[in-house]
Amino acid sequence: MCGRTSCHLPRDVLTRACAYQDRRGQQRLPEWRDPDKYCPSYNKSPQSNSPVLLSRLHFEKIFFPWQDADSSERIIAPMRWGLVPSWFKESDPSKLQFNTTNCRSDTIMEKRSFKVPLGKGRRCVVLADGFYEWQRCQGTNQRQPYFIYFPQIKTEKSGSTGAADSPENWEKVWDNWRLLTMAGIFDCWEPPEGGDVLYSYTIITVDSCKGLSDIHHRMPAILDGEEAVSKWLDFGEVSTQEALKLIHSTENITFHAVSSVVNNSRNNTPECLAPVDLVVKKELKASGSSQRMLQWLATKSPKKEDSKTPQKEESDVPQWSSQFLQKSSLPTKRGTAGLLEQWLKREKEEEPVAKRPYSQ
Repeated sequence: MCGRTSCHLPRDVLTRACAYQDRRGQQRLPEWRDPDKYCPSYNKSPQSNSPVLLSRLHFEKIFFPWQDADSSERIIAPMRWGLVPSWFKESDPSKLQFNTTNCRSDTIMEKRSFKVPLGKGRRCVVLADGFYEWQRCQGTNQRQPYFIYFPQIKTEKSGSTGAADSPENWEKVWDNWRLLTMAGIFDCWEPPEGGDVLYSYTIITVDSCKGLSDIHHRMPAILDGEEAVSKWLDFGEVSTQEALKLIHSTENITFHAVSSVVNNSRNNTPECLAPVDLVVKKELKASGSSQRMLQWLATKSPKKEDSKTPQKEESDVPQWSSQFLQKSSLPTKRGTAGLLEQWLKREKEEEPVAKRPYSQ
């Protein structure tokens, strides 16, 4: 399942992270709809607004039916997490009697709440840094939270603050963090007594991959790669039957343990992502992947690099990774968690005391 995510990037950085090529091969950035509704957070829970990618054609059909829109063009729209079906008759969405945070892939065509919007092509991609999952600790009532995300690959930085001004430089500017892209379905609900249309979504889930099965038996359906994202969104060219072939688990994932701070959804601080060592406290040599995560988080965005803040040497940064999974017989997987340590330290140093969020 998937019941908590992180998406803390500023809006402009999130936009650059979603650069894509349309059907004509042109490099583009997605446009925003209702950008003011986007609130970055380290700890997003159901019923909050999260950014999703979807085909621009969905909105062109509603607001500009006379225009010939391209279904490969994308927009980003903040939507409510927890799908409210278009046929729901109550005036308050919170009165929905069943949970629509997630949608099981094996019953997606059996439940009216999901089958109807899917049949209308209302497919979306939920954007996140990663998601949280809790592992039940054997012999106790306690649960250990983990942060789960794509492995990161090192690329060259442009070093230019104005590099985002032209399409040919977007890729150079966005060279750090790969967002997790999860398959979702959305719907549009109109209040019976009138008012603004509510856009909401659900995250499709599948059986966990082998690497995550010791944490939880379910995981989000992750769209791994631009081709998968493009096919899932392009309902004008890709049928529902073909799109559903993209829904399966992936082993291309990594994770690290985090503290119980994330358990309370009101805690919206960098500590939610901070890696913790589940074994005896000791420092290990950080992998190159760990270094890359630290470097990305330390900059926060390509325009906010601070050359005055010293970087730790690779050998000085402790590593936290999925090798510390409790009571697991899994083979060691090198994570990218070490990058968090340096970034969290900088966040604490740079943030004014009066504005620091409360954390327990």
